[in-house]
Amino acid sequence: MKPKVLVTRNIPRDGLPELFQKCHVDYHDSNELMSEDELLKRAEEADGILCVGMKVSEELMEHSPKLKVISNYGVGYDNIDVEAATRRKIIVTNTPDVVTEATAELTFGIILAVTRRIAEADRILKSKAPFRWGPMQLLGFELTGKTLGIIGFGRIGQAVARRAKAFGMNVIYYQRNPRDKSKDQSEQCYYQPLDELLKRSDIVSIHVPKTDETFHLIGQEQFAIMKRGAYLINTARGPVVDEEALVRALKSGILAGAGLDVFEREPYIHPELLKLDNTVLTPHIGTSTLETRIAMAKMAAQNLIAVFEGKQPPNVVNPEVYQ
Repeated sequence: MKPKVLVTRNIPRDGLPELFQKCHVDYHDSNELMSEDELLKRAEEADGILCVGMKVSEELMEHSPKLKVISNYGVGYDNIDVEAATRRKIIVTNTPDVVTEATAELTFGIILAVTRRIAEADRILKSKAPFRWGPMQLLGFELTGKTLGIIGFGRIGQAVARRAKAFGMNVIYYQRNPRDKSKDQSEQCYYQPLDELLKRSDIVSIHVPKTDETFHLIGQEQFAIMKRGAYLINTARGPVVDEEALVRALKSGILAGAGLDVFEREPYIHPELLKLDNTVLTPHIGTSTLETRIAMAKMAAQNLIAVFEGKQPPNVVNPEVYQ
């Protein structure tokens, strides 16, 4: 018999033909999240779940005795109780690599939008204000020659660095383990301790996962040592930034602006962030290109099929299940 797979939300079917061929697919054809009760009911007989933006709790696993694999549609998997899954020998997978370029592109789009005040200018014209030109109007911040500090120098951080170099920026980075100095030298991207990076950067861009260690990694203490008039960009995970402290830094002028694709308590957005002209806010669209969404669907499906065929999928986040 074919294994049963629950797809919890509408994603591009162009990435799923093999899944439909090899599995019985219960496809939730909606952009809206299922209720918790509906999710529990529909997952009860599932051998696998293709999880799209939903929480997968230990309770759900208890109600799904046949469950072998949870394939997360995304890189971050803090929506899944991985510890509980591991105890139950349920494999958890994600979709890295394919999201890199889209997220890096959005990051740089937000950098340009906030530093050149593009979104602010757009809002002024769309408010029906008279068109006025003046040499001191909407003065922005030129990127050439400025320093971009990247916190988290994995695939996405490095992709952002490549774009920054093309704009003539200096790039420094922080991660737990510095790279080999020869690699830094060849790519002209240099490691700095976090405090030093914050002091030196004109723009700080965050690219770390959400973990206990990164919760509120950037808060009041960090804003206090940042260069006055710097910009903060976050396209990683919302809870990495203390939003209350961010609002204070933006209002006081410590920061010139902020660009955020993620928020501390999504879908709630701090109301003060919505009022500020020096913020550019997007609704978690870092991977929202058609090409990336299809590639994510294909990878998520391949992870599921590999498990059902008795193979180890390429993107396991809890390899302990194989021990």
